[in-house]
Amino acid sequence: MNPYFEMNDTIYDITEKYPEAIAVLANAGFENMRNKSMRETMGKTITLRQALKMKQVNEVTFEERLVELIEGNQNDTDTTLVQKNRNHKATVSIQGVLPCPIRIPLLEGFEKWLTEQEPKVKEELDYQLQAASMGVDWIKEQVKKSKSPDVLADLFISAGFDLFFDKQLIGKFKSQGVFKDLSGFESYNQDFENERIQLRDPKGQYSMLGVVPAVFLINQDELNGRSMPESWEDLLKPEYENAVSLPIGDFDLFNAILLNIHKQYGEEGIKKLGRSLLQSMHPSEMVKSHTRKVNKPVVTIMPYFFTRMTKNGGPMKAVWPKDGAIISPIFMLSKVQSRQVLLPFIDFFSSKQVGEILSHQGLFPSVHPEVDNQIDPKNQYMWLGWDYINQQDMGELIGKLEALFQKSAEEELR
Repeated sequence: MNPYFEMNDTIYDITEKYPEAIAVLANAGFENMRNKSMRETMGKTITLRQALKMKQVNEVTFEERLVELIEGNQNDTDTTLVQKNRNHKATVSIQGVLPCPIRIPLLEGFEKWLTEQEPKVKEELDYQLQAASMGVDWIKEQVKKSKSPDVLADLFISAGFDLFFDKQLIGKFKSQGVFKDLSGFESYNQDFENERIQLRDPKGQYSMLGVVPAVFLINQDELNGRSMPESWEDLLKPEYENAVSLPIGDFDLFNAILLNIHKQYGEEGIKKLGRSLLQSMHPSEMVKSHTRKVNKPVVTIMPYFFTRMTKNGGPMKAVWPKDGAIISPIFMLSKVQSRQVLLPFIDFFSSKQVGEILSHQGLFPSVHPEVDNQIDPKNQYMWLGWDYINQQDMGELIGKLEALFQKSAEEELR
């Protein structure tokens, strides 16, 4: 038993005391827990043990993961969700968000690296690297107000497409040649540089650290005669309407899914994806669920990392889509005019050490050529491709696809 919470505590009590539990629950398939009103209603009627049992999530693994996040946040004064000690006179500025499973070890490694540098390096640094669960709205607001690249941070790190490619956001500086890939990689990891996929930016502007893959978690007890879905195309079939849980609250990954489905299957594919969405139950339905059959998702789309939480021998089976795990890249953008002062920091974030933290601790495969991502070579990735990205106004397209998806999902509910 851990000293922070008990498995029979309610979801509401745990998330009120430890907000980091919200992201862990959402990524384990409880997307509705991102909604405050749902936590205040449904969350008060269900214990953590009941919730995990409902999704066939391994209690021990979930508990270990949440305790790790809680202790990391309590013990680290310099790497909290929002840094308390900002250096407003710094000559080097770093901003971004880090995936929750690797935020603490990565920032601990960064702090250790800083102590090994000349004192001037840390003295001249101002950095904000928040948890991905906090979102990037705080960066977006700053960028929207920026008319000149001079006021931008020198280095950005984040997953997702809208922040970096939206022409109303950082994308508006892309055509000005503000950014340059300074990572120094002559080639990416063979997982991402082969005959099937080329992840490196051919224009040499944007660099990457790794990727967040989206895979399927199948509840075999709910298949009810349906064949096991093996591809994204399978999820768009009529038999999977109102049967799929999607990571809608994880904007970076959800946007990557929308964009890839649109590229492969057009607007009709987005409509079908909307129809596949299993609507969350109303709290009044949840509290009576013991007296009736509850609709459970047949398929839950989640980051590969969270498949670790499944019980051995249980009905939940992780499936890597045969047409490729859709990926949300973890980008790193460097201002070319800050090259000299940035290089030490870029070398750290591009290092094998960081690559192994991403890959081995977070199951976020690294682009570093020397890192063994420990992914079966037969498992492919689905990547938008730079041609598609550069031909679109990504912010406008994402907004359009989100609206089309939502409309289709609402029509399915009627």
